[in-house]
Amino acid sequence: METVAQEVAVSGIGCTIVEPGSARTGFHNRSARVGPRIPAYDASPSRRINDILDDTSLHSPGDPGKMVDAMIASVVEEPAPLRLTPGSDSYKHITRTLSTRLAQLRAQRDLACSTDCADRGNGPRFFQSDES
Repeated sequence: METVAQEVAVSGIGCTIVEPGSARTGFHNRSARVGPRIPAYDASPSRRINDILDDTSLHSPGDPGKMVDAMIASVVEEPAPLRLTPGSDSYKHITRTLSTRLAQLRAQRDLACSTDCADRGNGPRFFQSDES
């Protein structure tokens, strides 16, 4: 979607990736239906969904009305936000994920730079790095 957003922006078209957190919609405690547990998946991260649905004391932090209002309001923003993250739980998860990803990338900086051509900088420049 990020690439599509860049490609269509020149035509005045905006794209927004909505990454919402959980909302109090009644799905959790009333309408969610989960099949029987399969022991082979007990170690899987997806098991966390079953645990969340099994715990009826948990309440989603997101107000669905406020979340929808934020999504609708984003439609008229110029330029369109590339990402919209309604929900504190989503914000926390994405922050943690991106921080981990950035740390992993930074740990590979020397390797990344070591794979450049020896004559880097002597010919025409096709790509410019934001970070030296």
